[in-house]
Amino acid sequence: MKYIKQTLDFQIKEPTAVTLGKFDGLHRGHEKLMKALMEYSRQHELAAVAFTFDIPPRNRLEDITSKVLTTNEEKEYIFNTTGIDYLIECPFTTEVMSMEPKDFIAWMVKSLNMKCVVVGEDFHFGHRRAGDYHTLMQCEAEFGYQTIVVDKIKDNNRDISSTYVREEITAGNLQKANELLGYHYFIKSDVVHGKKFGRTIGIPTINMVLPSHKLLPPKGVYVTEVIADDKKYIGVTNVGCKPTVSDSDMIGVETYIINFNQTVYGDSILVSFLMYVRPEIKFHSVDELKTQMEADIDFAKKYYKNIT
Repeated sequence: MKYIKQTLDFQIKEPTAVTLGKFDGLHRGHEKLMKALMEYSRQHELAAVAFTFDIPPRNRLEDITSKVLTTNEEKEYIFNTTGIDYLIECPFTTEVMSMEPKDFIAWMVKSLNMKCVVVGEDFHFGHRRAGDYHTLMQCEAEFGYQTIVVDKIKDNNRDISSTYVREEITAGNLQKANELLGYHYFIKSDVVHGKKFGRTIGIPTINMVLPSHKLLPPKGVYVTEVIADDKKYIGVTNVGCKPTVSDSDMIGVETYIINFNQTVYGDSILVSFLMYVRPEIKFHSVDELKTQMEADIDFAKKYYKNIT
């Protein structure tokens, strides 16, 4: 997959099938969209392209910073598994934001050599979101492409959407969120140096600092699966402020990786959340904290053994 970002000057010469959207989380609804894209591109020998923006458009339109299910790095990681040929992460500039729908279509056709566009039934584009799939269909003959509209997947009569997934994660319903996503919710980031407290009690952890706009599950302890150096490990992850050993209110993520003794500072690690274990607690002593952490580790081993 070729990853094109931080430029409006992209040009694909080979004919393409393109899907457009925010793709936050790449949930089961997005998976259906990607399946339609890949099937059409293979049948018609077209390159498959996913086009998205570098920030959620409403962040610039409403001057806010909304929480996202996937950072751009995480989005790239998931798209890499789909088999697409190009991922375009377009800067959402004032110029792009101001484009009328027909001008945007002309830009896609010219820059991407677009012969097919695959969108969801709720897709909107162009200045003031004036364009939709009807607009795309109306312009097919003029610009020489085909439009494929993919309907929504529903769960309990509700459309599966990024908003739905965010609500479940915020509420701590990880099992439901993972069901909607079609995979385990994860974080992917570089390992940074912490205070190394875990080493002093024989339970060393890795520390990860996530962007403030990344949605984290509620404070607490979780059974996780960790991918480090292309290998899978069982993990016990704490999301929170570590109140027993710190007075800071800064939310962090630290993970004890079972049967792992490598130095991974600066490496990008992926941590997937499997199950909520317990809330974050301020213990009366370090010994009490250590005893509970050892119990959490034993629980994680048994849980992981049962599901695998």
